Amino acid sequence: MLRRSLQLNVTRRSLRFQSNTVKPLASIDLKTFSDLYNPKLTTSFDPLDTFTKRHIGPNPSDVASMLKQLKQTSLETFIKQVVPKDVLVQRPLDFKILNDLNRGNVSQGLSESEMLDNLKNIAKLNKFEYRNFIGKGYYNTNLPLVIQRNLLESPEWYTSYTPYQAEISQGRLESLLNFQTLVTDLTGLEIANASLLDEGTAAGEALLVAYHLMKGKKKTFILDKNLHLQTKNVIKSRGDPFNVQFVEIDFLKLEKDNVDLKTVLTDDVLTNSFGCMIQYPGSNGNVLSPSTLSSISDLLHQKKNLLITATDLLALTLLPPPSTFDSDICLGSSQRFGFPTGFGGPHAAFFSCKKTLSRKIPGRIVGVSKGRLGERALRLALQTREQHIKRDKATSNICTAQCLGANVAAMYAVYHGPKGLQNIAKRVYAMTAVLAEHIKNYGSCFEIITGDNFFDTLTIKLRKDNKVFASIDEVIELAKEKHSINLYKVDNDTLSLSLDETVTLEEVVALSKIFGVEVPINVKELSQLPYPTIKNERPLDFLKQPVFNENQSETSMLRYLHKLQSKDVSLANSMIPLGSCTMKLNPTTAMVPITWPEFTNIHPFQPRDQVKGYEKLIKETSQYIATVTGLPGVSLQPHSGSAGEYTGLRVIRQFLNDSDKTNARKICLIPVSAHGTNPASAAMCDFKVVPVKCLDDGSLDLVDLKLKAEKHAHELACTMITYPSTYGIFEGGIKEAIDIVHKNGGLVYMDGANMNAQVGLTSPGDLGADVVHLNLHKTFAICHAGGGPGVGPIAVTDALTPYLPGHEITGLVHLEETGKEIKSVSSTAYGNAPLLAISYAYMKMLGEKGLPYASIMAILNANYMKSRLLEHYPILFLKDDTTHCAHEFIIDLREFEKKGIKAIDVSKRLQDYGFHSPTLAFPVPGTLMVEPTESESLKEIDRFCDAMISIRKEIDWFLAGDERGQVLPNAPHTLHDLLLNSSKYSDEYKKIAAFPMKDQQLNAEFWKQWPTVTRIDDTYGDLNLMCTCPSVEEVVNSQEN
Repeated sequence: MLRRSLQLNVTRRSLRFQSNTVKPLASIDLKTFSDLYNPKLTTSFDPLDTFTKRHIGPNPSDVASMLKQLKQTSLETFIKQVVPKDVLVQRPLDFKILNDLNRGNVSQGLSESEMLDNLKNIAKLNKFEYRNFIGKGYYNTNLPLVIQRNLLESPEWYTSYTPYQAEISQGRLESLLNFQTLVTDLTGLEIANASLLDEGTAAGEALLVAYHLMKGKKKTFILDKNLHLQTKNVIKSRGDPFNVQFVEIDFLKLEKDNVDLKTVLTDDVLTNSFGCMIQYPGSNGNVLSPSTLSSISDLLHQKKNLLITATDLLALTLLPPPSTFDSDICLGSSQRFGFPTGFGGPHAAFFSCKKTLSRKIPGRIVGVSKGRLGERALRLALQTREQHIKRDKATSNICTAQCLGANVAAMYAVYHGPKGLQNIAKRVYAMTAVLAEHIKNYGSCFEIITGDNFFDTLTIKLRKDNKVFASIDEVIELAKEKHSINLYKVDNDTLSLSLDETVTLEEVVALSKIFGVEVPINVKELSQLPYPTIKNERPLDFLKQPVFNENQSETSMLRYLHKLQSKDVSLANSMIPLGSCTMKLNPTTAMVPITWPEFTNIHPFQPRDQVKGYEKLIKETSQYIATVTGLPGVSLQPHSGSAGEYTGLRVIRQFLNDSDKTNARKICLIPVSAHGTNPASAAMCDFKVVPVKCLDDGSLDLVDLKLKAEKHAHELACTMITYPSTYGIFEGGIKEAIDIVHKNGGLVYMDGANMNAQVGLTSPGDLGADVVHLNLHKTFAICHAGGGPGVGPIAVTDALTPYLPGHEITGLVHLEETGKEIKSVSSTAYGNAPLLAISYAYMKMLGEKGLPYASIMAILNANYMKSRLLEHYPILFLKDDTTHCAHEFIIDLREFEKKGIKAIDVSKRLQDYGFHSPTLAFPVPGTLMVEPTESESLKEIDRFCDAMISIRKEIDWFLAGDERGQVLPNAPHTLHDLLLNSSKYSDEYKKIAAFPMKDQQLNAEFWKQWPTVTRIDDTYGDLNLMCTCPSVEEVVNSQEN
């Protein structure tokens, strides 16, 4: 086991990898790269599908050419100039595993076919053939294959970035608008966001919305006893830093016993509380009556408490929406709308609220605006940026979410339509009602305690006077051993089960037999056919918009999906050079297993002996992360980078609370250059943020750091440092900075957003950091998928390992729990577990020797581009070819702003060249930050550089008053713009606007992705916030106009 019990002395580094023995250094020379890129064949059976040449863009000849451009004599000399001497460790990676199932060479890297064989061997260890009726927020589902093949498995969807560049993201934005419309229609609330990480974290976000609405003056929150246990645990975890106290109320029992709610929700309780969360339907299956729900709501609102409802979208196609009992916020998981259980992820949570809370809603929101020509256009609304603008005043740190899952859920609804969705729900209810009736009438050993008002879940108690079963464990074992069925143990006398759309009559019969019922089931005995009516059944009053009623045939669905993806730019079109985002290609070999049933058909609460494949995958991935980061303790629970930040800070906070009882250590030092999620995460942990200055050359001001560390020595908790810096520089003073913090009693949190420049060259552990989070959707090749899913694991020192998040339901399979763990930060123990196979395969295919070259080539590509562009644009902090960037650099456009050209003009003009823009206005306003990654070829890199050089010429035209320079403020240009408004433009203008480069004109081989809307008016969209699909009436009116 990795977990150990050691004392931490924060003034020294605690690295598992430190040793007095001299070890060989990892290779960083061109010859080794050439041997990996073109491995020498020694036998007729050597693999030909090696991965290095498939993934790394530049070949050895290209590398030589780029080094020549940089005036470098060798690759090794170049890297030693870029990375400071005391930082460049070159510790060899160790990927050797005991009882390895691999066929292949982990040093050189497995071939693609070897990797698939390896993953298949791991996958087969999972008992995926078992039928899971465990429920608790996770259900089997039928994903329509037209959606699986043309969305979930489509690189045009999963290699795209978050749709900040809206003009070339209209397809994904429309799909996410469909998702928001689905959520608002089913919950009945006015505003919904474009997804959150999972149901538990969405509940945590809702808790903090309610808490901060009362400005933290009230400290009590009410929980429905019938809330999912994993949701309760995450909520309590989110409340811990703010000392929130939780009161649990059994509303179901109060309703059954006909108790007046005022005797429990007293004035005294509600005066000191700020909100209440209920589950609808409840975790045990029961649905509270409309009168009880309305009474709860009325009592809460009288004392200005928020009512928050955790709910189920499929149930809401039959049950009255939460708006009918005046819920303020609704949240839940959209998983059962087409996404498999996948050991707990990745599942898109939803979050909707009343319009009065629209400025408080966490996450991204798609809104409707208009383009330069007045056409309807979609964009991410202002709230998307507000948390980063607020920084340490933020109430949420959410960044990456679950947009791929949200798109699947939206298309599931589009494909089935409102009637289809309701029929699925009715079928689920019918099966559950049939089973309940049979157990009630013929199951003499059992009692259904759910009550008569349920949807898909039954809670069943073993009668004490039964003569067949000694305990509920016997029933659960019978289900597993004889029927390969998993049920959920509630307590020693009680179990529960949940049915779903995949359930067959044969399975209902098998369930009946488990409960001792041998009487045949005859569906024709039902009082209503084909489906019985649920109590208080909702009319078909939702999803009336055309998009949900015109795509029920596979032909129309296929064309709709294709139409949307053809509006967007992804890595399938061109490079996406976003700084701080690491948009490397996601290897197809690594992506294939995420839809294998061996990985997808696993419930997160399935018995441990049935998930041995996941156990092996998790342990090995954790070991690889430990060797890459130089830190031995690993948690794979966080869903995203921002969730990793939060988790790492929570671990630090818990450790300091245990180790320093005399000082309240709450000061967090953060450089002013840090990403907005850093101070937001610190605020969510109730740390006080103290900013640290940066110098004119972009490096951390060590004098200011020392001054503030010493000033706050008795209350210093930690510092958050990104390395290489957010400005894309390997700072020479990093070790000194770490020592300063340690000497003053604090810990060092390293933001791993830029880890793609470190792998195999240095590591957070080697530098002396205590905690690091990684973005596996950056450095380790998980897809960005238009805004998630991601994985944000953290790695920590030995001393911090006992504090890594546990899981109260399942425990952990890769660590021994000690009782010191922080509470869960996600609903499940391993977050987006199926995605681990991607990073595992990526690391294993590059191998111990090849993985460092991903970082080396990312650095080389960036410096080559910087060198080519240096004579055309100022490069921030890098004055000439003797100064080097890390894996990204910043083009400074501020000198042109005074003359009428803004950075956004260049950003939008790149769309006319067929490119996605680099990162705009971060970390410095008026700039573009460029990161090419290692997977782009020299040809593509040159194409981008040529485009930027061409745009520099267009800037000169604009400054000279030449009409051709207007292509910049007018960019991007659509076909409609240039064809239907042709009288506005000269022929020369139109030619340059459409095909800026001469070699593009009259070139049959040239192809580009055209923007489908002109530049979007952000101000109009924020002043006229509309976040749902147009209604039938609005569509008709637009056609008439």
